[in-house]
Amino acid sequence: MSDSAPRKDTRGIVDPAELLSRVRFRRHTPAPELRPYLEHYWLIDWELPEPYATHVVPHPSMNIVFQRYGALGAPAAEARASAEVSGIGLGLFTQKLTEAGRVCGIQFRPGGFRPFAPAWPVSTWTGRRVPLTEVFPDADTGTGTDAGRRTDAGRGTDAGRGTDAGLLSAVLSPDTDHARVAALDAFLLAHGPAPDPAADRAMELVDLIRGDRTVRKVARLVAETGLSARSLQRLFATHVGVGPKWVILRYRVHEALERAEAAGAAGGPDWAALAVELGYSDQAHLVRDVTATIGVPPTAYARGGSAP
Repeated sequence: MSDSAPRKDTRGIVDPAELLSRVRFRRHTPAPELRPYLEHYWLIDWELPEPYATHVVPHPSMNIVFQRYGALGAPAAEARASAEVSGIGLGLFTQKLTEAGRVCGIQFRPGGFRPFAPAWPVSTWTGRRVPLTEVFPDADTGTGTDAGRRTDAGRGTDAGRGTDAGLLSAVLSPDTDHARVAALDAFLLAHGPAPDPAADRAMELVDLIRGDRTVRKVARLVAETGLSARSLQRLFATHVGVGPKWVILRYRVHEALERAEAAGAAGGPDWAALAVELGYSDQAHLVRDVTATIGVPPTAYARGGSAP
């Protein structure tokens, strides 16, 4: 593992302080060959006296998720273990955590997934969660009867049951983060990445959207890149999974929630000024987008209101 550290922000997590008080959440850096394509690995362990629901406003990123539910000391074969490919979530993602469990996730950079699965446009998986073996059929495929089961977003309870128990055990059973990260590295390095200049271009453009707040409309990307709006749409559909306008909007919502979280009980920033800064025509549009995403207005969220 590298000494370089992944980002430490909690952007996208609704009420991160509450989540971090209940689970052990860590991020780790992948092997050097994988870093151009991945944001990070994310690991969560929990032992809860009562159920807890987490809420996340998804990034425009693909994820591969290995998960197990049951006593952390038990072998993976004795737990409810699965592996799935999780496409970009279009709405608020909610996951109920109960008793004990563990998740080992791979978050790809927006545009970074297709070099590992070049047979399909990334939009194939948008809004869906499917078994790992549906996307990587040669990835230690098992013989379980659920191997080909397809599950869409919100119905992922059986996803990945056909994945060989050896792979699940290699990722989920080790006691140390180092061993789990090594297993994730080994899995990905066995499946790519394949060189893809279009993926490099898509990652550059999403980084521009994320890092430059003056990029508020697709027309700005057209002017910056010389690509037509239609070419941008095709590039994003094939390599990111959602359109450039959606990516711009999602990062706006992330920014607004982060500002609200930082303000705390004070009630939030100057929402009218923030709306202008983020490129909205007025405050009402910002409030509507945030409310539609998390279920409560940003001012209520800043005062401690939670997602439904």
